[in-house]
Amino acid sequence: MEWFLLSAVLAGLAFMFSASILLQILACAIYNNWWPMLSALMYVLVPMPCLFFGGGSTQFLTSRDGGGWIDAAKFLTGASAVGSIAIPIILRHAHMIETGAMWIEFTSFVIFVCTVMCFHRASLEDEW
Repeated sequence: MEWFLLSAVLAGLAFMFSASILLQILACAIYNNWWPMLSALMYVLVPMPCLFFGGGSTQFLTSRDGGGWIDAAKFLTGASAVGSIAIPIILRHAHMIETGAMWIEFTSFVIFVCTVMCFHRASLEDEW
């Protein structure tokens, strides 16, 4: 029964991530403008500090432990997350994308953040 629950969690996370990427592509394809795809670059950069400095674990993000590399990883994670929100706003302000594309990008970001938070919670509850 435990393997079924684990596979259901993984399938749900994969579905949420796929929906986020689908919205990224739709924001570009509907308005025939591929500038919003710059936000997808930030989606690649968000997990990198966890991989390089945290050993693939997200537990260091919620700890109060400090140090040079841990603080740098927290900063880089935060900066790339803010960049995911800032890029569509900047592109809209420069009239490079439409308002609808910006809102689709925000929806994609919210789904992506929910996916990351669900993964973080699942990895804390059960050591995979």
